Amino acid sequence: MSSDPVLQKAKKRVKAKKGFYEHLVSFISVGIFFFLVNLLSFKTNWWFFWPMLPWLIGLLIHYFTIFGIPGTGILTEGWQERELEREVRAILQKQHQVKKAVSESQTELPPPKDEELKLPDLEKTPEKRWSDRDFV
Repeated sequence: MSSDPVLQKAKKRVKAKKGFYEHLVSFISVGIFFFLVNLLSFKTNWWFFWPMLPWLIGLLIHYFTIFGIPGTGILTEGWQERELEREVRAILQKQHQVKKAVSESQTELPPPKDEELKLPDLEKTPEKRWSDRDFV
């Protein structure tokens, strides 16, 4: 087997597509069989749809995992790489903005001084004596 990663990725993708098409053929075959049994046995009650519904949901999920959501590009082969790149850029940009804000805030504020805190307005207020009746 070749060690070329592109060839291995292509083979894996083709195998996945083949698996989906096999799933689709078996779904259609069993659906036709259930329809014919339903048609020959109960002509008024259409029950064949109910066992096929969960299988249809599984088939749709299989389709979306292989081919992506049509028209959106979501879940396609390159979607994960594009999303990862976009998230990395957003995180780096946010980190750059935080670093920039921190560096700007450090240049705007003067460095803290080890001086004693002075409250001149508090020193001007005359000291009052309170009695117990003043408290509620």
